Amino acid sequence: MLNTPKRWAFFLPNTFTALNMACGFYSIILSYRGDFYFAAMILLLGAIFDSVDGRVARMTGTQSPFGEQFDSISDVVSFGAAPAFLVFNKFLSPLGRLGLVVSFIFLLCGALRLARFNANIDKVSSTFFQGLPIPSGALAIIGLTLFSLEYPVVNDYLPLVVVYTLFFSFLMISNIPFNSFKKSVWVQNHKKRVLFIIFILIALTFTYEHVMIGGIIVVYVIASLLYFFKNKGALEDMFQWKGEEDQNEEN
Repeated sequence: MLNTPKRWAFFLPNTFTALNMACGFYSIILSYRGDFYFAAMILLLGAIFDSVDGRVARMTGTQSPFGEQFDSISDVVSFGAAPAFLVFNKFLSPLGRLGLVVSFIFLLCGALRLARFNANIDKVSSTFFQGLPIPSGALAIIGLTLFSLEYPVVNDYLPLVVVYTLFFSFLMISNIPFNSFKKSVWVQNHKKRVLFIIFILIALTFTYEHVMIGGIIVVYVIASLLYFFKNKGALEDMFQWKGEEDQNEEN
């Protein structure tokens, strides 16, 4: 049996995962009540918890298949169902069935993104994500919601909201590589500069959250797409793996 300290070490990262799920659940309730600002902000808190649980598991040496599956289930709630519910209640409900379909597509693509990640977890390099990560997709919805609260004119352009939602939905299930910056040479060679940039972005986000959250995600996506199309020849087959049967035939 595990000793008590080790048992608590396994419990700790799963606590952050549960807190992430709780944020998604509470966001759905807030969205249903029409409190869209706090429904969006509580999801941002969930994203923070989501970024912590994996780091805590690695620091304590308590990574496990259970933790990975629990994290994915939590992400479906917080970054799939909750943003889909938010975008429907805030923008798409006047569209009726079309709004339901578009919202569901976001949830579906997020779930598929997580399922593919779990299936290919031993194949994908940590340098790039295969498709847009689901937390980033959720942040795109959060950013749009906050931006619309500051600039209500967004509500008058529902077709653009539909395109925006579908665009980020399909990015999640695409094979476009998105840099994780975990092994970036530039980041490693300019750590002080990177920390300064992060500090500035955090300060600006706390001050201008209505603009910064969505702005950061949009800039990240546009930069990733430009990098992909510029280096398409070198990157387009990055996520093409041979099956076990093909490998056995070559041996």
